[in-house]
Amino acid sequence: MFGFFENEQTRKIKGHIQNLAALAKADGHLDEREMSFIVAVGKKNGIRADEIRTIVAGSSNHRVVVPDNDSERFDQIFDMVDMMLADGIVDDSEMTFCTVMAEKLGFRKDVVSLLVKKISQGVKDGMDREDIKTETQALL
Repeated sequence: MFGFFENEQTRKIKGHIQNLAALAKADGHLDEREMSFIVAVGKKNGIRADEIRTIVAGSSNHRVVVPDNDSERFDQIFDMVDMMLADGIVDDSEMTFCTVMAEKLGFRKDVVSLLVKKISQGVKDGMDREDIKTETQALL
């Protein structure tokens, strides 16, 4: 009932949480570190933890909400790759999901794999999000 009054930004954040939940579940289970990561992203954007857990629980088949600009699209794929790395195990299904989601977010198919790899390497190397964004700007 209150969903009618949600603003566009709140819908985008909830869509992003659903995308992250789908990635977390791509390997067949939702690790607690992945759940903590999703909760942290949601809370950072003003969503309560109980609401985030409800979104995650109901995140089976959902429609991808595509951000309006490259910066928001990058932030979403960055969070997905960062979460993929959260449990320390990069499963093939998670990598495939990240690649597919990058395409759905509007990134060109010919640069998606390279974009995901550059973000992964940057995160592993401890680079700052903005530095990774600057380094991958040509791919956006």
